[in-house]
Amino acid sequence: MLIFKKPLKHFFNLFTQSNCPLCQRPTPQEFCPSCSKQLQKCQLNEPCRLWQQETPVFAWGAYGGILKRAIAVMKYNDCPDIARPLGHYLGEAWLQNLPSTEKKIAVVPIPLHPSKLKSRGFNQAALIAESFCEMTGLQLRVNGLQRVRVTEAQHSLTNTQRQKNLAAAFAIGEDLLRHRHDYVLLIDDIYTTGATAREAITTLSTASISAIGLAVCAAGMKLQS
Repeated sequence: MLIFKKPLKHFFNLFTQSNCPLCQRPTPQEFCPSCSKQLQKCQLNEPCRLWQQETPVFAWGAYGGILKRAIAVMKYNDCPDIARPLGHYLGEAWLQNLPSTEKKIAVVPIPLHPSKLKSRGFNQAALIAESFCEMTGLQLRVNGLQRVRVTEAQHSLTNTQRQKNLAAAFAIGEDLLRHRHDYVLLIDDIYTTGATAREAITTLSTASISAIGLAVCAAGMKLQS
């Protein structure tokens, strides 16, 4: 399955100084020093704060400001390279704060429907999960879940509509069918109401696979109060 379409401009950026995707200043890094500093200010002091709720969530940052913009630019302005530093931030925080566990964990990104994947050219959750696993050493199962039903965009729906919208949207993917794992950590870019995570966890549960929780780059600010 295609997870990443790298245009020529991203290839040439490997050999030349590129522009910061958030402010367009020239920079040899993923972000310019100014934007990088602003992004670090979005990091939560307690990334495990939501880990004890019904759906355990590990969140690197608060969804707002420049972090919200970075995620939007990544997804809608064809800037998949942003996923790499965001995944590294998340992985570093996980290593510093992860709950004590000896379970063998597989990392599974929340999938896009094939039609959405074809349109966007990449799955941002899969790219974040890839760099997260580079940092943590956890096993990536990029096709652990598949999205089998087209769903509406969640942001304009009520909580009840979101749950109905996602009903039966997922199925167990080939990576978990071929390689058995009892424990899964889900990865996504954003956590808001938790409807997507709950439906994914339900799908895993029907296959007797336990999801230990969800790790995200950003959690909705209203959840941090």
